Amino acid sequence: MIKKLRRKFITISIVAVSSVMVLLFLILNIANFISFNSKLNNTLDMISSNQGMIPMFNNRKPPENGEMQTPKNDFNRQFNEETPFSTRYFVIIYNEKGEKVKTNLEKIAAVTENDTEQYISLALKHGEGYGFTDGYKYKVIRQQDGNFMAVFVNDDMEINSAVTILLVSLGATVVCIALICVIIVLFSKKAMDPVIQSNQKQKQFITDASHELKTPITVISGSLSVLEMEVGKQKWIDKAKAQTEKLKDLVNSLVTLSRMDEEENALPMKTFDISGATKETAESFSDFAKSQGHKLNIQVEEGIEYCGDEYAVRQLVSILIDNAIKYASDGTDISFVTKRDKKSVVITTENECDGVDVGELDKLFDRFYRADKARSGEKSGFGIGLSIARGICDSHKGSIKAESPDGKTVRFIAKLK
Repeated sequence: MIKKLRRKFITISIVAVSSVMVLLFLILNIANFISFNSKLNNTLDMISSNQGMIPMFNNRKPPENGEMQTPKNDFNRQFNEETPFSTRYFVIIYNEKGEKVKTNLEKIAAVTENDTEQYISLALKHGEGYGFTDGYKYKVIRQQDGNFMAVFVNDDMEINSAVTILLVSLGATVVCIALICVIIVLFSKKAMDPVIQSNQKQKQFITDASHELKTPITVISGSLSVLEMEVGKQKWIDKAKAQTEKLKDLVNSLVTLSRMDEEENALPMKTFDISGATKETAESFSDFAKSQGHKLNIQVEEGIEYCGDEYAVRQLVSILIDNAIKYASDGTDISFVTKRDKKSVVITTENECDGVDVGELDKLFDRFYRADKARSGEKSGFGIGLSIARGICDSHKGSIKAESPDGKTVRFIAKLK
């Protein structure tokens, strides 16, 4: 249980931290894309609003009273005196038919007059607005004279910068996640120490209490037998002996659960005929089921070999059938099936049950849980048997579940891998 809890803690921690790191990675790169896209849009707006040219910026006015003055304008923060020389762009003006009217290729070296036709076709197809093409971002506007202006700005520098930031941030994210995973794994045991200590104390208490209870139960049982020999059969002695036996079963069950928790994978695993073992165990309940008014239908696939603990598997079968007999509706049949399913062996019991609460089925495997809390007397259990069944399945790297297909029938399915 502790190993499972530690694995769950590590998984949740790694997923949480990784999610935060990935979110930061996405925020950084999305913000960077928005930033350079906004910068390109501003450049395109500035060129298109100035008849396809970049004006000569003079951001600093002559000194007044000995201080340099900086004018206020919309592009002051992004553009300066070097902008006309550092920006690579070209402009094409064309009419509605796609015929070239005028071009400005002075600020670009990679585009010639022969190349402008393909860019006109691209602009015609796209229409007015912003767009991206290979190596350029462009803007198409309609001029007052009815012609169209397409401004193309080279975005290689921005793209290269964005790719660099993307790769660097991706590498940093991967490295950070890897380091965090290592740190979480190394310190997870220390983080789980309080839980481990609490669990160990609880198991030790159950083990010690169980052993301490065995002596007085044995003494009481012996004393009742002696008393019965002296005074003869009496119903009060019989009731006391029945309750003593129930206490003895409870103590033994607690010891079994405690050992399962303490000794993971300690069961002696050997290959045996699971078909014969489950069939023999199930058949031993036939007479008891009949005496309780139930017919036990047994279906076991022959010749199944399985590597596990035969005693534990027999105990699993006993728990499931005993549980079915206790809680089956009066006069109904009980089904027991053992079959092969791919790489697993599936053991199933099915019976009708009065008042099935589908929402409570997952709780049936909790310790000391009883679906019908009003029951008492011989049919009442301690709510430990199914917990032991789950422990047996876990020890065989399997699983067990309860389901109700129609709200009236309860089916227990145990898979042993």
